[in-house]
Amino acid sequence: MSMTEEPEFVTWPEIHYIFVEGIGPFQTTAPQSWQQFHANLPVLSSKYQITGFVSMYKIGPLIYRAGVAVSAPPADLPEGFRYTKFSGGKYARFVLTGPYAQLPEATGRAWKIFSERGLTLRDDFALENYVNNPSTAPEAELISEILIPTLD
Repeated sequence: MSMTEEPEFVTWPEIHYIFVEGIGPFQTTAPQSWQQFHANLPVLSSKYQITGFVSMYKIGPLIYRAGVAVSAPPADLPEGFRYTKFSGGKYARFVLTGPYAQLPEATGRAWKIFSERGLTLRDDFALENYVNNPSTAPEAELISEILIPTLD
């Protein structure tokens, strides 16, 4: 697994975010949420300018959101979709280069490093920002940012 081990502190910008939300264990809610999301992606792509693919999650309670950042607030959404204006904030960023299948292990490692460094968790959503497109980038070159909300 190729992941940065030193957190970089970044400020995530405010975004308009359209998403599908799942409550419960991530191993089931994440795939279900993305499946529902991708089934409606053609409709969303035809109506809105998508600026990025992002998942958001909280560990307690178990909330997982699969979604996209868009250039403006949406006027209407498909059934089961929601919108929020996400305020962003300060994050400790770790970068994984490689297949999405490595994300569970990489995310666990990022949280462990965060804890070992004694960093202070901010009460907000953690993020996974999918930097490049899996339909055009080789699987080994996919870049995913793991962002943990921090006060440090």
